[in-house]
This record gives sequence, structure tokens and C-alpha cells, in this order.
Amino acid sequence: MATSNNGFSDAGLRRLREVLARHVESQKIPGLVALVGRGGQTHVEAIGTMRHDGGAPMRRDTIFRMASASKPVTMAAAMILLDECRLRLDDPVDPWLPELADRQVLKRPDGPLDDTVPAQRPITVRDLLTSAFGLGVDFESMASPIRAATFERLDYSVASGPAPEPDEWMRRLGELPLQYQPGVRWQYDLSNEVVGVLVSRVTGRSLEAFLRERVLDPLGMKDTAFHAPAHKIDRLPPLYGPDPQSGEFVVWDEAAGGRASEPPAFQGAGGGLVSTADDYHAYFRMLLNHGMHGSERILSRAAVELMTTNRLSPGQLAAREAMFSHVAHLSSGQGSAGGWGFGMSVRTHRADYAPTGQFGWFGGTGTSAYADRTNQLTGVLLTQVGLSTPDAPRAMSDFWTTLYQAID
Repeated sequence: MATSNNGFSDAGLRRLREVLARHVESQKIPGLVALVGRGGQTHVEAIGTMRHDGGAPMRRDTIFRMASASKPVTMAAAMILLDECRLRLDDPVDPWLPELADRQVLKRPDGPLDDTVPAQRPITVRDLLTSAFGLGVDFESMASPIRAATFERLDYSVASGPAPEPDEWMRRLGELPLQYQPGVRWQYDLSNEVVGVLVSRVTGRSLEAFLRERVLDPLGMKDTAFHAPAHKIDRLPPLYGPDPQSGEFVVWDEAAGGRASEPPAFQGAGGGLVSTADDYHAYFRMLLNHGMHGSERILSRAAVELMTTNRLSPGQLAAREAMFSHVAHLSSGQGSAGGWGFGMSVRTHRADYAPTGQFGWFGGTGTSAYADRTNQLTGVLLTQVGLSTPDAPRAMSDFWTTLYQAID
């Protein structure tokens, strides 16, 4: 079998394109951009169009709303503060986030909001970085009073409208009790938003300004930001959420005049970035290179190891496994293979074609980015189709299945 591209087979890359093209030809996904990298080589496929009814073709530099795939990148800002001893893992966050001091905790996770006991200890930096500070999305208690109250006050998804500025957002968070004692249970998403506010308060700058100076600019991630400016808006496709019953394309967010076209009041570390396949490749290559980009060090080797290895205790791990097993059938197994580092998942066991140790994450807008040290591999698959149907997750699953067969 002929080989090229630093360890991918030609036949394997052809098959990767065929598999991805089938998803576009099915008319369930208007277009996509896929990037695979190994060693010094990259291979890119841009297939389909920017709109479901045709229009401009997808390009290598198309800008996508990254949603939760933002988490691995924004977490780098907090890791720099750890590297510089401006944050310490086991310090309470009270000095920077007084809204989270002196917490009350629900007696029962699904109990009434006024039935509480005092927190047994303060929330620490580690609790936030591991998504275990006591609040967040918990797929096992979606009907609980605390979930409804959290969603009402703090959600800023497409359906909910934009979030207020960070101080007001934190004030609202501070009105809620915790669902669990600090450090006890892994819960999704909310902690990453709090980490973004923490970075901003420690540095005295916006999250984006600090991230740009220390991470984005040094890595050449020129298209990564919290919005797409006017001169780039033609590179941003609409975001679709297909109707789960009919499959018809529903526009969740237009490009011009949409949510991603204006600087947000709240720079959401958990899901607010827009970016490109090449920008994400640069970031994940830096992680594979132990924090180095060329001759420049972005993160310490130890910081990268902390981010990209499992940080959860056996008890926290069991809760995460249970939570994602409830939704795995909807997401084609996305996110269901084990542990959690800082800001991203880490595979702790082999559940499919990817090896143990693969790290990265996916986003609810149909985005996926992972790297794998065993094979020195990065893979990025970007679509503009939200997870209201399983079409984008199935494309992600087929992408990884086919990509691992293309390794020679």
C-alpha cells in the first residue's frame, strides 16, 4: 500500500474523504471541514456548501462556532496562571470570586432550594478546573429544582438569549445553593464559565485579551475569538439545528446580525469561541509537543500533563460515566469513554477505534477536536449542524473510525 503524508496511507485518506462526502451527499449536513495531522504533515478536506440550500462552498478557512470544543483552548489561560503561581490548585477561590464564598449546599441533590446545609469547605481552584465545584449540568437530575433555577439564571444558549456581563452573571450564580459539596461530583459545563471569570479577575483583563496575548497570538490562531468581526463574517456559515421530527434545517443563528457577529458581554470560556480547523490544529499540536510551539514555550510540560490526563477520583469518574451513559445513544458515544483532565475529556479505556489517552472534546454545534500521543495524531472535524439530531455525531464517529484505519 502506498504511503504519504507522514504515516497516513493514500488509500486511507481517499476513503476518509469518501466517508465524509457521504454525510454531505445525504443532505443531512450541508458542509464540513476536516483536518488530520501527523508528524509535520496535514491533510484537509473541505466538502459541501456553507448553506443547506447551496451557496458558497466550504473552505479550509471557514470559521465555525466551536461551542463546548472551546473548553480545551480557554483552559490554557488558567494553566498559565498556575505556571506563574498566580493561582494555586488548592487555594480557595473566595478572594477573586467572593460570590462563591460561604456556600450553602442542598441536603438532597433533587431537593427544594431552601433545604440546605453549610458547605464543608471552600471551593478551590482545583474544584473549578476539574468541573467538581458543586454545580453544573447533571444528566441524571435534569428535572430537579436546582437545574431549573440554574438554567433560568445562567443559561445563554441560542434559545435563552445572551448572558449579562460577568459581574452580574456571577451575582446570579451566587444566589444559588450548590447541588453537591465542593469536590464531590463531576458536573458538566458551568465550572468552565466560572474559570473564565476567574482568569479575568486574577489578570485584571478580559479573558479574550489575556488568551490572545499568551496563547492565540503566539500560536498564530488569528481566526480564534469570541466573535467573527465584520470583515470575516462571509467565512461564518449559519448554524443549523435540524428539526428532530422532520429533519428540516432550522436556523439557530445566522452569520450577519447573529450571535457570533458581535462581541459578547460575557466571554464564555465554556463555549464561546469561533475558530478554524487550522487554528485548532495549531493548539492541539502544541499540546502534543508538551507545551512547545516551535522554539516558544506556551505552557509548561507539567501543565500539559495535568490537562491531558485523568484528574477525577474513582467516585467522580463513576458519576461521569453514569451521566454520559444516559445520553450516549443520542450522541453516538461522544464523550462517553472515561475520564476528564482540565477542560477536556481523556480516554481511560478503549471503547472504540481511538486508543487510551486520546484527549480533546466536542461541541453541541457539531464540532470535534482531539489529539492522541500514541500515534502523534490530531484530528479536527467542523460542521455547522447542532446536535438536535444524531447526524453530526455520526459524522464525528465515522471520521474517527476511518481516520484510525488510515494510519499506516
